Amino acid sequence: MGVERKFVKSGLDRAQIAEYFSKQLERAGYGGMNINRTPMGTQVTIFAEKPGMIIGKGGKTIHKLTHDLEAIFRIDNPQIDVQEVRIPELNAQMMASRLASAIERGLYFRKAGHNMLRRIMESGALGCEIDIAGKLTGPRKRTEKFVAGNMLHAGNPAMELVDKGFAIAIKKLGIIGCRVRIVPPSVKLPGRFKTVKGAEPQAEVSKEAGIADLVKKPGQGKPETPAVRQEPKPRDTVVSEPEEKTKQQVGSPSESNQGHEGLEGNIEDRMHGDVKEHKHSGYEYWHPASRTHKTEEN
Repeated sequence: MGVERKFVKSGLDRAQIAEYFSKQLERAGYGGMNINRTPMGTQVTIFAEKPGMIIGKGGKTIHKLTHDLEAIFRIDNPQIDVQEVRIPELNAQMMASRLASAIERGLYFRKAGHNMLRRIMESGALGCEIDIAGKLTGPRKRTEKFVAGNMLHAGNPAMELVDKGFAIAIKKLGIIGCRVRIVPPSVKLPGRFKTVKGAEPQAEVSKEAGIADLVKKPGQGKPETPAVRQEPKPRDTVVSEPEEKTKQQVGSPSESNQGHEGLEGNIEDRMHGDVKEHKHSGYEYWHPASRTHKTEEN
């Protein structure tokens, strides 16, 4: 068998299996399937609103489905796994089946389409498109379309990111097809971007700033007052006492002139460091006051 024939046959088998499950599991809320080839066999995953009805009492229903897949469709060692659909409004196959059932019960197709579109978008879908085709109001067939949100129509994203579902409603005038396409809320649409508000620049804080300056919020601090320049305090200077020069008469000798009795003239005193000195009239030199002078012998 050529490669082309092999791919055509696998696609035909997948479509026939999906049609078989939709008929057998209509009451259980069939929501699609997924087939994966593994070395141990073929893994078939069924999505349904009521997994208990697919499993059956004691696994009777699921054993029957496994046997039919192996006998009718020639699948090697099929293994069926059932998963519950928590949000039916985001499953395209379930919504298509419910829309077809509503039209079969006699609900007007426009009302049914708008109600279904509103329920899907309120569940958080990014986009939805509902097509109802067939003999709706006249002798000729026509297509009514209901669209909301963003929808992908071409390219690989339209094949991988969009969930598709199809069901038929049997009426007296003929068959009405219902096709539903949903973009789930978890999908990241290509080419979409959003602007992010940048962070406001913060003023640089010096390392010497205190904790109180860091805690203050902008706009709450007190207005800064101009700094007052403080002049440096003058250093303590040692001012030497002025040299005291006192003139004493010989007739009134002081303590420093003790031992100088008999000398004529005035005596001048001064402090030179820690030593007290004096000078006699008629002499040009100073000498310590403690020194005694010799008297001239006549």
